[in-house]
Amino acid sequence: MTGISFFDLASVNAPLAADLGRAASEAIASGWFILGRRVEAFEAEFAAYTGVSHAIGVASGLDALALTLRAWKQQGKLRDGDGVVVAANTYIASILAITESGLTPVLVEPDEATFNLSVEGVRSVLSQKPKAVMAVHLYGQLCPMPQLRALCDENGMLLLEDSAQAHGAVIDGRKAGTFGHAAGFSFYPSKNLGALGDGGAITTADAELADLLRKLRNYGSHRKYYHEHVGINSRLDEMQAAFLSVKLPHLDAGNARRREIARRYRDGITNRAVMVPSVEGDEAGHVWHLFVVRCSQREELFEHLLTSGIHAAIHYPVPPHLQPCYREALAGYDLPMTERLHKEVLSLPMSPALTDDEVQRVIAVTNAFHSDLKANANG
Repeated sequence: MTGISFFDLASVNAPLAADLGRAASEAIASGWFILGRRVEAFEAEFAAYTGVSHAIGVASGLDALALTLRAWKQQGKLRDGDGVVVAANTYIASILAITESGLTPVLVEPDEATFNLSVEGVRSVLSQKPKAVMAVHLYGQLCPMPQLRALCDENGMLLLEDSAQAHGAVIDGRKAGTFGHAAGFSFYPSKNLGALGDGGAITTADAELADLLRKLRNYGSHRKYYHEHVGINSRLDEMQAAFLSVKLPHLDAGNARRREIARRYRDGITNRAVMVPSVEGDEAGHVWHLFVVRCSQREELFEHLLTSGIHAAIHYPVPPHLQPCYREALAGYDLPMTERLHKEVLSLPMSPALTDDEVQRVIAVTNAFHSDLKANANG
């Protein structure tokens, strides 16, 4: 029996192969590969899709977050060492962006049901006087953004959305990337909107910030060889912008298919040893970048699925504060919920290219988990 991939990128891109090939050929024929009309076109398209005034293409999702924090420091809105509140169970890129910018991560436990940053979590550290909040929309579900924005405004804190996993996610008709003072997106190939290489973007309604970010991504310059700021090289290239322009019109359909698969998983997985994810608010707003279950016997479940030809994944096995690179800098945190989540989470296959039969097979094998273990134990 053919195995089921965790995420078959070739199958996801196959329906668009002709359009992607045509976009590549046109970009090559143009002879222009850095910061040209294709980047400008995609920036305008992505801004319009998201519902913001400005989108700034950069080289990666990490750069999108780090450059925004760097820009706020340059504007005098943040200073070295200022605290940035972030959920402790996030992917390490969120933390790297904070420390790379000379700022201090303030880790809080996530909401156990949604895996996301909660208002209560931010309130719990207000006595430390953090200057910013990074709301990571983990696995494709938005954090409680209206409430977080109100709390940030009330306490004079900047709000940065890490929207790397939430392209097109919605609360009350507003998409990810419109709630914060700015937002960072990743276009890593496996994202809901993925390039054919690395890429990222920053969205914001702040024209002054957008202008500064366009300079910072390009060596601090708007005019070649004249540098107003100490910048870096972090530019979304023309080829990736062309690919993203091809793929953007298909994002909503892909998200709808992900929601259908998630609904089938949530309705079909009845194994009491496997906890399916909760949805906060309108289920139609979740874009299911990942479908993450919890199981106290995570390693056994992983092996059970693999033996049956189903390739699951673990997002993420080790929380940032226990990574070797942060053991000293983030020592002293007591985060039992975060550590438990990282020992229990398991991502089932999730892709718009999954067939109904494949989804049903994942459900059946997951539901058979304990009965198979018992049968094996009894010989």
